[in-house]
Amino acid sequence: MPNFLLELGTEELPASFVASSVLQWERLVPVTLAEQSLTNESINVYATPRRLAVLIEGLPVKQSDREEEVKGPPASSAFKDGKPTKAAEGFAKKQGVEIDALSVRATDKGDFVFALKQIPGRMTEDILIELVPQWINKLEGKRFMRWADGDLKFPRPIRSIVALLDDTVLPIALVSGSDTVKSDRISQGHRVLYTPPTPPLGKGGTSLPTPPLGKGGTGGVSIPQAQDYVECLRAACVEVDRAERKTQIQAQVEAAATKQGGCADITEDLLEEVTDLVEWPNAVVGKFDEEFLILPPEVITTIIVTNQRYFPILKSPDFPELLPYFITISNGDPAASAIIAAGNERVVRARLADGEFFYKADLAKPLEDYLPKLETVTFQEDLGTVRAKVDRLCKIASLIANQLQITVAEKAYVERAALLCKADLVTQMVYELPEMQGIMGQKYALACGEPEAVATAIFEHYLPKGAGDKLPQTLTGQIVGIADKLDTLVSIFGLGMLPTGSSDPFALRRAANAIINIIWAAQLPINLHQLIAEVVAEFIALRPQTSADLLSQLSEFFLQRIRTLLQEEKHVDYDLVNAVLGENDPEYTERALRDLLDALERALFLQQIRNDKTLDRIYETVNRSTRLAAQGDLDKVQLEPKTAVKPELFQKSSEQAFYDAVVQLVPQTQLSKQTRNYRQLVDSLTEIAPAVSNFFDGPESVLVMDSDPEIKRNRLNLLGLLRNHARVLADFGAIVNRF
Repeated sequence: MPNFLLELGTEELPASFVASSVLQWERLVPVTLAEQSLTNESINVYATPRRLAVLIEGLPVKQSDREEEVKGPPASSAFKDGKPTKAAEGFAKKQGVEIDALSVRATDKGDFVFALKQIPGRMTEDILIELVPQWINKLEGKRFMRWADGDLKFPRPIRSIVALLDDTVLPIALVSGSDTVKSDRISQGHRVLYTPPTPPLGKGGTSLPTPPLGKGGTGGVSIPQAQDYVECLRAACVEVDRAERKTQIQAQVEAAATKQGGCADITEDLLEEVTDLVEWPNAVVGKFDEEFLILPPEVITTIIVTNQRYFPILKSPDFPELLPYFITISNGDPAASAIIAAGNERVVRARLADGEFFYKADLAKPLEDYLPKLETVTFQEDLGTVRAKVDRLCKIASLIANQLQITVAEKAYVERAALLCKADLVTQMVYELPEMQGIMGQKYALACGEPEAVATAIFEHYLPKGAGDKLPQTLTGQIVGIADKLDTLVSIFGLGMLPTGSSDPFALRRAANAIINIIWAAQLPINLHQLIAEVVAEFIALRPQTSADLLSQLSEFFLQRIRTLLQEEKHVDYDLVNAVLGENDPEYTERALRDLLDALERALFLQQIRNDKTLDRIYETVNRSTRLAAQGDLDKVQLEPKTAVKPELFQKSSEQAFYDAVVQLVPQTQLSKQTRNYRQLVDSLTEIAPAVSNFFDGPESVLVMDSDPEIKRNRLNLLGLLRNHARVLADFGAIVNRF
């Protein structure tokens, strides 16, 4: 069975596109082959900075022949007196069948003519020639470019195409204006390490022609057969298997670090990026002066990793102190490793020297002295400076501290951390290395004698920096972090700059998610509804032209984020989330914002009792009562039956039993509300379920919608009481029956 190889030879691709293109082709190629009924044994996608390739093994020579039934005109217009009309003849001709091959079948719309066509399978090579341009054109990425004078777009110019079906070159051409790239069997070897073999002498002593280099190439590699691709390129010092290249890099880095008496600090992001920067990896160790180890290790790591894409070396996994070495992955000649190391050392030395200068200059004055300079930094054009933002978040932090009723000492830490949390933004180090914000603030705060709680909070208030990042662990850091993020949310919303679709330039969704997750993780009893209202009132006082809908917009935004987090991160079913947050139910939505901890506990508890089937035992009676109670007028917060129901109107013993059960339920429900022990409430609801069932369907059942309005209202109030007790946990009307 034939094998097919496609390779696009390019100029150096962005590392991010290399990894992305592999994933895209791994999804796209199998789908398009299946659409053409082309089976295969395996599909492997390969990529380096200078090529993207796919090898498909075990293809059929051609598609299988197939039958296709085509519906034609109505039988009444296709045949007259048993003879075919022009409509039938035209249909048969169009479908390529004889008149005798037409059949008549009954359908929902009457009798119609059908033709059964025999469609021969197309040759695989013809289909592949059509698919290849689709595979290329459907790749997506950032910053696609045009080259030459054509309209073809790709991250970098395409310089060559290898298209082999076994040993046969398929004729494929990419045309971009006056630039045309035609397929052949010639790939390109490593720019530095590969030299094409000297061609043998022909008759008469003349050299046979060498494989063409191609545009931008250095060494042509002729691929005899599609399945030889990987080995041919390895022989030319190109490892096209991305996974293998990544494994080699990790092994080389670990071995090099061990040789220096330490262990490599390998982050997945850096490993992924470096994998797509080289074709034939070679680990090279560089050294920097030990005097630079006086710098905070985060500074050295940022310079080495973020700026230079090098791997730092630690003394040990359990003792993360840096050694004065780094490892770079070279794409050059291993014989020149000493020269490569020396060049990299010069770059690192210069950057670390700058870092040392900035660090010492920044330490020359205390962190508080940088505050006036924040007046020169704009937070947002319409919101003023970062210094103004600091004043706002100080007020918000104070509101949170008052809600939590923290000690005087804790409040002093919060006030100090809120004041200093942005000061490092105007230091020289953070100006040169923005990713060091917060980190340097912590270092400088400790250096100038600030309490450790204040210094830690300066670092933590930026957390989490992204999905999956850690949350602030100290109370001071949690309060200042919430204050900072809430100020951004209220301020940007106040300007009417709400997130839309995928557009969220101020990362407002992330800020709201962080506030909610911090409150949940730290078990902070914050009334978010009250806090938002107070901050909004302060904002409107300064900007009276602000929309009157600001509070409701923010409340709805937070509810959306709570809903998303409960479903996606806490894995609570959507209907249970609706039951906790309410659907168009202001009482429930406000309750969730007033007590986020309670909302989380109720959602998780509902999921738990659904999973253990406890919910099944109370669902029917509570849900039925909830639906009927909606036709009454009992307030949804009323729990006490003695003021809502008149026992003297009872006509059946089931009504009295129902009433007695609800009376006994009151103290259990009140206790559940106070302690948030909802298991106790569910157990009580389970106990009264038989009484409710008897009220509806037992021998002493009643007609709720009695003709007497007083009796009807009395029974609806009885059901409303049960609904209200259940509502302490959730709105059972929103829960979907799953059994």
